[in-house]
Amino acid sequence: MKRNAVFTMLVAFVLCASTVAAFGQEKEGYTKIFNGKDLTGWKGNPKLWSVENGAIVGQTNDSDKKITRNEALYYADDLEIGDFQIEFDYKISNWGNSGLYYRGWFLDGAENFHMGGYQGDFDGSAMYSGIMYGEALRGILANLGTASRVNAKGEIQELARFATPEEVRANVKIEDWNHYEIFAQGYLFIHKINGKVTSVFIDEDSDDVRRAKGVLGWQLHVGDGGMRVEIKNIYLKKL
Repeated sequence: MKRNAVFTMLVAFVLCASTVAAFGQEKEGYTKIFNGKDLTGWKGNPKLWSVENGAIVGQTNDSDKKITRNEALYYADDLEIGDFQIEFDYKISNWGNSGLYYRGWFLDGAENFHMGGYQGDFDGSAMYSGIMYGEALRGILANLGTASRVNAKGEIQELARFATPEEVRANVKIEDWNHYEIFAQGYLFIHKINGKVTSVFIDEDSDDVRRAKGVLGWQLHVGDGGMRVEIKNIYLKKL
């Protein structure tokens, strides 16, 4: 069987079967990694991050909370998370751009609030919500409604399209709460929003580029006018 046919079968299996098993509705085996009260276990710029009404809140503006680069709030209790499933709820202002870094690293070397890594993207207009993005890691890796891979030469290839971007976006609520799920095992990555798969990605790049483990972190994206993002009900399950 040809290699691309194998990948097509894998994608079909992921969409039709494994995601049902991988993203269970029960929380058995999951750890709640945000207590809903304060930022215990998390590190970030206290000017930008706080807790309100049981949710982590990230806020920027053009005055006292202005940022000149992307900023992160990272999970400091475990900096070497590899295979996992995570679920969380998010709400974001319609001019905002955020996401969850995973298998990330600190771009300035030592622990800080400037990160790179794989990213489960989400934004206020749902233009990119659900894509696989690589911050300092090759850019967009899987667009909405696609299953894609990076081959051993570092080339991004679309393997299959299972939905149009418009169909994916129609399932995302604007300026309201959405439920996001990420599955990362080996170098297979699946993103879901509100119960529907938004992107699938397979990373076959060289080991000095792709990431086997690393840091979790929430992003505040630089931009004029500022933004606000809220995250709650964060559950992590290591595989």
